[in-house]
Amino acid sequence: MMTGEARFRGSNTALITPFKGDAVDKDAFKKLVSWQISEGTQGLIPVGTTGETPTLSPDEHKAVVDMCIEEANGRVNIIAGAGSNSTLEAIDFARHAEAAGADAVLVVVPYYNKPPQAGLIRHFSMVADAVSVPVIVYDVPGRTVVGVSDDTMVELAKHDNIVGIKDATADVGRPTRLRNRLGSGFSQLSGEDATALPYLAAGGHGCISVTCNVAPKLLAEMHAAWDAGNIARAMEINALLEPLHDAMFCEASPGPVKYAAKLLGLCDGSLRAPLGEIADSSKKQVEDALRHAGLWS
Repeated sequence: MMTGEARFRGSNTALITPFKGDAVDKDAFKKLVSWQISEGTQGLIPVGTTGETPTLSPDEHKAVVDMCIEEANGRVNIIAGAGSNSTLEAIDFARHAEAAGADAVLVVVPYYNKPPQAGLIRHFSMVADAVSVPVIVYDVPGRTVVGVSDDTMVELAKHDNIVGIKDATADVGRPTRLRNRLGSGFSQLSGEDATALPYLAAGGHGCISVTCNVAPKLLAEMHAAWDAGNIARAMEINALLEPLHDAMFCEASPGPVKYAAKLLGLCDGSLRAPLGEIADSSKKQVEDALRHAGLWS
């Protein structure tokens, strides 16, 4: 069992990847990174699902990781996305992230392949064997079809390099079950904004958030309030942001959050195909939620 303080915790942002035309908007991305840090975000995750990694070339993927690490300049943890449905490609991404100076890598369950649990153990263990930086398992069965069972997670946690999970199952009973089996030092990060606070109450340590792209200060305050034992303030912020959490997933992410980012002047909101501009009804939901949270008028 892992005892002591979990290394990765608090408010972490699953960063969008801004585009300008057909290219990554480097200036907008760098500004986003520094703004996130100034607003209190504790960790940044480039090239995850929210970063539209399926549409990035391998060279673009690596360049975004490099930019994030360079701009952050050691101020916060960088947990670089290193996921692929090819284990060899995931290893390549993880090795690049390590060489670039990432603090950890986030490795998603291989999508489309539908591997069995033994295949998941093989995949994550091979990545963890290939690098010395910590590996965080990303369990998001809504996108990958296959999920990581608790027994598989316990088996993976025996590897010295596998130190945590990004849990996007919305199963708020899971942090307690895993904490009982893995101890308090295994980082449990929610990957589902709407249930992040209940996840903390069940023994989780933080969140890797989509909403944090546009509400970093409030979410940093919510996590700080929780850690300080100010449960009433944490609940107040969570209630304020609940419509925004819902709005961020009214269509396939990152469509709604990129529209919100456009309204806030963070980027031009462009998405790469097969994603595209969200519907007018979805735009209204995003706008109403931003107003409700006092982030836009």
